[in-house]
Formats: sequence, structure tokens, C-alpha cells
Amino acid sequence: MAVTGSCLCGAVRLTIDGPMRPVSFCHCTQCRRQSGHFVAATAAADADMTIEGDESISWYAASDAARRGFCAACGSLLLWKTNGSDRTSIMMGCLDKPTGVTGRKHIFCAEKGDYYEIDDGLPQYAAYE
Repeated sequence: MAVTGSCLCGAVRLTIDGPMRPVSFCHCTQCRRQSGHFVAATAAADADMTIEGDESISWYAASDAARRGFCAACGSLLLWKTNGSDRTSIMMGCLDKPTGVTGRKHIFCAEKGDYYEIDDGLPQYAAYE
């Protein structure tokens, strides 16, 4: 079953026709600053993903290791990609239901905001795990 998704304005549409990894919840400062809260993301092989409107994706290199893709028109955070990887992380908020994936872990919990608790029972890691 293919999973579809889009940005808020619809300029970018995604189709994932392959397995997606369970959701990682990232609480790092960069994700919180870009999204306004923590990020929930899955990932898929690039070969399993089709992007319509990829000319509307703007990429920001937030570090030397990876870049973040967002819609240049509406600002929706869509993708995160490690340099040189053949897999791309996909923000759960842009995907249509049903996705078929569930939560796996929380990462960078040492950087989480002080205004919320993590109490869903999933494993929590201080940094990347």
C-alpha cells in the first residue's frame, strides 16, 4: 500500500511505495526551532519515494552532516536527509492517514523543551541512538 502526503499548500506531494521505518521523535534544539515543537519522522529508501513538485522544495543545511527540506511556498517542514544517504526521513505531519507506522523511540531527550513530559512508554535516549 502506497502512503501519500503533501505540504500545507499542496505544491509538494509525496508518494512512498515501500517500507517505512517506525517513527523516531526528535527533541533536539534544531528540530524544535524549525518545527516549533519536537519532530516525528519516519524514513524510506529514496528509490521507494516519488516527489511531485520537488522544484518547490528548499533545502537548508543546518549542519555539516544533513539538510532539511521544506516547501518554499508555505514553509512546511517535509524532509531530513543525511549527506550521501540513500534514505530520507519524512515528517509524519505531512503524511496522509493511514500510514501503517508506529512510534519507536525518542532521541535527543537531553535537549527537549522544559514545557512538556515524555510519558508514552517508548525508549528515551539523551542523544542519537
